[in-house]
Amino acid sequence: MPESTPATTTVLPALPPLSAQAEQLIELGVHEIAGLSPTEIRDFAAEAEAKAREAGRSADTAEAAGNGEGLGDGRGGLLAVHPDRAPASALAPLLRRDDKPGFVVVDMPDVDLFTPLDTIALPDAPLYVLNGVDRGDQMANWSPDEALPALTAQGRTPLLLAEGIHWVLQQPMALERNHCFMTIGSRLRKANGAFDARTPALWISNGTGRDGRERRNAPKAGWCWAGNRHTWLGFGSTTGRH
Repeated sequence: MPESTPATTTVLPALPPLSAQAEQLIELGVHEIAGLSPTEIRDFAAEAEAKAREAGRSADTAEAAGNGEGLGDGRGGLLAVHPDRAPASALAPLLRRDDKPGFVVVDMPDVDLFTPLDTIALPDAPLYVLNGVDRGDQMANWSPDEALPALTAQGRTPLLLAEGIHWVLQQPMALERNHCFMTIGSRLRKANGAFDARTPALWISNGTGRDGRERRNAPKAGWCWAGNRHTWLGFGSTTGRH
């Protein structure tokens, strides 16, 4: 296993309260993609915040959980729409950086066929919350094949591609030059049951090759080989979903 790389970036601030995240999704039109009403998203966020406040009253140490997880107003949690309702192909164009929309690389037309690993149980609901999201900078220059068992040993599960997009929609600074992340919770199975060797990732386009010069600096959903290492890619993960 490779050595962990010390994180060199500023620690990301806590995510906005879930109620603010709900408004962001509504403003972007994610509720329409998911076939949900604005009220449904607002009500879910309000209920989740109420539960977080109750949990905060009974756990004085919740704030120490990392990235603000457990704060009483719902900060630290990431609001997500189930990928069956809002697939990565529909979410990626909503990303923005330097006024340029996000995109999925042209050689990933099957992006929405990437599904959660068998070890990831998504809540059976159109909306859910992820706790303790982390970019995994310390695992930069690890391969996906190396990172997955390490995350499992830490009690974490990798983000799905759609979840990673949700994170960047709410906190664009989660995607930085030289500090981007993979979302290896999403994998594509072949007809014989084996995994396709591609693993999804989110990073910033250099405007080269088939991306096109006009997409330089745009957020990008692409893929890397499961056995390859990249110095600029960490591994997005979460402590849980509910």
